[in-house]
Amino acid sequence: MRIQLRYIIVLMIFMVASCGPKKGIVTKKKSDKNKSEISKETKEIDKTSSGKEIKNTTKAPSNTETYIKIYADIAMVEMRRSKIPASITLAQGILESASGRGRLAVEANNHFGIKCHGWKGKKIYHDDDRSQECFRKYNYAKSSYEDHSEFLTTRKRYSKLFELKPNDYKGWAKGLKAAGYATDRKYPAKLISLIERYQLYKYDNLVLGKTVNKNNIVDIITHVVVKGDTLYSLSKKYNTTVDAIKVKNNLNSNDLHIGQELIIANN
Repeated sequence: MRIQLRYIIVLMIFMVASCGPKKGIVTKKKSDKNKSEISKETKEIDKTSSGKEIKNTTKAPSNTETYIKIYADIAMVEMRRSKIPASITLAQGILESASGRGRLAVEANNHFGIKCHGWKGKKIYHDDDRSQECFRKYNYAKSSYEDHSEFLTTRKRYSKLFELKPNDYKGWAKGLKAAGYATDRKYPAKLISLIERYQLYKYDNLVLGKTVNKNNIVDIITHVVVKGDTLYSLSKKYNTTVDAIKVKNNLNSNDLHIGQELIIANN
């Protein structure tokens, strides 16, 4: 009887021991599972509905777009002063200067390929229709734009162009070639292509008075500074802000001088 009792006790102990956790079995940690799920979710976010990975499509501005951003305001000022469409001036600048990267533009600030023609200022020599022709050299690109306006407004052969509507860029492009500005027979088509590709005609519309900005119509006003004008007084007069005037005119300070032209957007 005692032997049977001992046998039963030993058997029970053995059974209890066999029910415990077995060695060698490794359970997956919860944190590992979470990491796996997060990684999976990240991959899903980085894919489009077609299953392809999303790539960064942000495109840096081209040389031409950068050129337009730099010189558009100058072209508009010249349009107000000389009645030459800003779109034409910009398109010519882009074409003649290779978007500001050509030798004449880089070394002489000459953005329009204007030759000396009795010029008494600085000069640069460059191969064009003939070897080492004389071209005008300027201290600043802005001076090149001003001289471009002077060049067209003071020569009789271009006088008929000023009878065109101020936003007739096609008429201007064809008229420049007809008047002998360029020898390239495709010159008008090249100007028109640039104007329409980069929507340069919108700068003509700005100068002419109104432009549509989404749902708002904005009046563009040119104010010539007179004695007593301040940015604050002008902001009140035109229902805008001092900062808006400074940004529009690239002003670094609040200082104004008599005769200065300011572009003001009056909402």
